[in-house]
Parts: sequence; structure tokens; C-alpha cells
Amino acid sequence: MDIYPGHMAKAKRVLKESLKNIDLVVEVLDARIPDSSHNEEIKDIIKNKERIIVLNKIDLAEEKYTNSWRNIIKKKLSCIKINSPQKKGIEDLIDLMEQMQTTINEIRVEKGIKKRPIRVIVIGIPNVGKSALINGIVKRSSAKTGNKPGVTRGKQWIRVKENIDLLDMPGILYPKAKDEETAYKLVLTGAVELKKVDAETAAYKLLKLLKKLNRLKRIIDHYNINTDSKVHPYDILAKIGRKRGCLMSGGKIDRNRTAQILINDFQKGFLGRISLERPESDNYEF
Repeated sequence: MDIYPGHMAKAKRVLKESLKNIDLVVEVLDARIPDSSHNEEIKDIIKNKERIIVLNKIDLAEEKYTNSWRNIIKKKLSCIKINSPQKKGIEDLIDLMEQMQTTINEIRVEKGIKKRPIRVIVIGIPNVGKSALINGIVKRSSAKTGNKPGVTRGKQWIRVKENIDLLDMPGILYPKAKDEETAYKLVLTGAVELKKVDAETAAYKLLKLLKKLNRLKRIIDHYNINTDSKVHPYDILAKIGRKRGCLMSGGKIDRNRTAQILINDFQKGFLGRISLERPESDNYEF
């Protein structure tokens, strides 16, 4: 599924240009889908830059699985769990930046280069919370935020501390949907706008995923519907629509409207904390 036609090449050029003066890359992933929200091209793009991985939106993901993902990532890279709106984990990230600044400057001195503040950029695919993270780091609303991909514009440096300079321009790294399941996970979590796909199909994908993950009871409880795991997603969506009054003339269910309600409720955490990806092994590349 080509979810961002024509955008990837341009975004990559802009990011590579920004990286010329960067020492440290903070890659933001969605804690609900760490694997799908990671772009495998990042290593080729950032080359030998130091990197920290942030598992963001931990308030929407299940803690047990977020911890499992963090443990896997930490085998190769530094990893911090963060809830950007509540500033949870921000100080840990800043402390880690300062530690890396010390190490990087030691290397600079060995090479006969003067010490200086570490230069940091925050990157990631759309809508993983890059701007909210930047706002949390600088402790003020310096970056424009929103819930639509690619809303941030402009470019400036911010002195976070005397030894940390942050580029106030999130680097956009568009996701690569290696298969249909990955593509729909990106839609369901908001990395890809819902209008790019059929909402009803996306809702069925979500219901199938929740059934597979043994989380269908969240649907039953939230919408107060009578059903069980054997019922087809088509019929579950109809039950939700009827319960929410999504009716057209003649009493027919407005499935498109129902689908949008379901996906919106999932994205906002109204169904509870749900991780759509659980690590199946330790063999993940980040």
C-alpha cells in the first residue's frame, strides 16, 4: 500500500540536510506499535550519529508489552519510555542527553576539537508525538502541535540547557508499510490519516486485531453490547452502530460513521490501554 506517494524522497532530503550539524538523534516510536512505527531506513539516513529511541504514548499502550519492547531495544540502543503530554520520562531523556554530551565531547577533545553543546534533533514518522516531546523538553510550547501528520513548520535552535541545543523542527520520517497489516496499524494509530483508506475496512481490521490479541472484551464493555468472540467483525460493527445511534433512513446502520467513532475511540484511549504489537522474539532491528 503506497500510503505516502511522492513524500518520502523529499522528506528524506530535508532530513539529511538537517542532520549535517547534528550529534544526537532522538527517534520517537509509538509504544502501541514500536515495530511498525520504526522506519528501517533510519540507519542509512543518520549514518554514524548517536541515537536514543523514545517509546512515546505509553499512556495508550499496555505497560507489560512496552517494558518488553524497551528491554529488547536496550540490548543495542538507549531507550526511554515517555508520556509527552504529562511530561513523564522527559527528565530521564534530558539526563541521558547530558551523559551523551559528555561522551561526545570527550571524543572531540581527543581529536583536538573544542567542546560544545550537544546538538539534538527529534525525528519519527507522523503523529508519534514529536512536537509534543519537543515542547516537553524545552518546557514551553515552542513547536506547533496537532493531530494531523506534518503540521510542524519552521526551523530554529533552542538552548535546552547550557550543554544541549535542540533543533526545533521535528524530522519527518515517513513510514514504510511492508505489508497490509502494518499499513492498517499505522492508520489505526493515526500515523496515516484515515481518509487514505476505507474507514469501514480499517474498523474491521481493528476488530480482528483486538480479537487476535484477546482484547475484544474492551469493545463489549465500552459500548455495552451483547456479543462474543465468535461473532464476525461485520456484525460487531453493526451492534456498535445501533448502540451509538448511527442510523440512516429506514433504520439502516451507518457503517462508515460507526467505523470512524470506533477508530477515534481507540486512538484517544477510550477503549483502555491497548498494544497492537507484542514482541514475538528478541530478533527485532531498531
